[in-house]
Amino acid sequence: MSAIDAGRGAGKKGKEAKHLSSGLRRLREAARRDKSVQFTALLHHITVNLLRASYRKLNPKAAPGVDGVTWAQYGEGLEERLTDLHGRVHRGSYRAKPSKRIYIPKGEQEMRPLGMAALEDKIVQQATVWVLEQIYEEDFLNFSYGFRPGRSPHNALDALYMGIKVKKVNWILDADIRKFFDTVQFNWIERFVEHRVADRRILRLVKKWLRAGVSKEGEWSQTREGTPQGAVVSPIIANIYLHYVLDMWVRQWRRKHARGDMIVVRYADDVVLGFQHEDDARRFWMELDKRLGRFGLSLNKEKTRLIEFGRYAAERRAERGEGKPETFDFLGFTHISGKSRKNGRFILMRKTARKRLHAKMKEIRRTLLRCRHRPINEQGKWLRLVLQGYFNYYGIPGNGPALKAIRSDVGRAWLKALRRRGQHDKANWEFMKELMAQWLPPIHIVHPYPDERLAV
Repeated sequence: MSAIDAGRGAGKKGKEAKHLSSGLRRLREAARRDKSVQFTALLHHITVNLLRASYRKLNPKAAPGVDGVTWAQYGEGLEERLTDLHGRVHRGSYRAKPSKRIYIPKGEQEMRPLGMAALEDKIVQQATVWVLEQIYEEDFLNFSYGFRPGRSPHNALDALYMGIKVKKVNWILDADIRKFFDTVQFNWIERFVEHRVADRRILRLVKKWLRAGVSKEGEWSQTREGTPQGAVVSPIIANIYLHYVLDMWVRQWRRKHARGDMIVVRYADDVVLGFQHEDDARRFWMELDKRLGRFGLSLNKEKTRLIEFGRYAAERRAERGEGKPETFDFLGFTHISGKSRKNGRFILMRKTARKRLHAKMKEIRRTLLRCRHRPINEQGKWLRLVLQGYFNYYGIPGNGPALKAIRSDVGRAWLKALRRRGQHDKANWEFMKELMAQWLPPIHIVHPYPDERLAV
């Protein structure tokens, strides 16, 4: 496995979490020693202490599920509640409640379905995830980054940057798995988990969550496939599924079939692959589609693309009389084949993806207009938090112009909202520049270049 794919150093293991017992640490060691062993006794790791840590990890402000119980309400008499929950889990009388179905915007026109679990389900799911992580973090491959402890989107972005920079990458396959979370097959999930987990009680918990169904406006409906986005247990189920369906197969395909360099970075169901040779890329694309089909998945034909990219793309396309190299988006950034102004050499340029920028500004404008009559200092504090969070994610080297643009756009949107407070409002751009200097954070590049971060 290439160090470039892994982005070694990017996904550093953090310190052992405080909630991990010595038993869980021994479980991790056993999983590390033997990658084929099946674990027959796992439920005893779910203790009252682990359930308590799970409760405390949950978001106290999250909306309740179908049970209507909030985090604060459950905290009243917490120890008695947890003791009772622990007993029901171990006796087998615990029953999973259906997820509450809500929809959130996805892009300009689509809506993404989310499943909000009941509070007790979240608690038991988080505790179970911690147990399963001790096993699967020893199995998952290094090019898998999504929703794993000690790994972040920027680790995946760093690995992709270094792969394109160091390896001979001339073609990028931007693979989009069609409605992955909605189409994973229950029978395959159960079979994959059984590769490592032979404790029937843990397997029953997973089945209960998968088959609990959803509640939409009080109407229950059965689920026959998919894992609800928003459920605590969904990310690790997705990673287990793709580990067996995609990751292990990709590793084998590269070893047996790739004639040249090949890189891969996966963040949950977002996958980007780089190839030295076009025929490798096209053959892999065709075989990937067949591979996914065996497990109830498919590529989104409208969004999956193979593009010429890398250090020679601009030159070769110019020789053929074609335009500039195409770009691709990954984790909120548009990746561009660029040239250095100093020496004309290839550089990988990254900037905020246009649809992400538009979505954020739409959200800000809508909130500013709705709250335009609130005190200016209250609006300023909110905008400072929003922009600082935005800079913390998008503040990468080379993306300064995009950060400057959104800061200016926020200022103009704020000015427009203030002018609508009343017919005689005298707010102008000079006044707004003073407000921006007072309340909006300055442009700040938070992240170093990937090669600097990985060198450390």
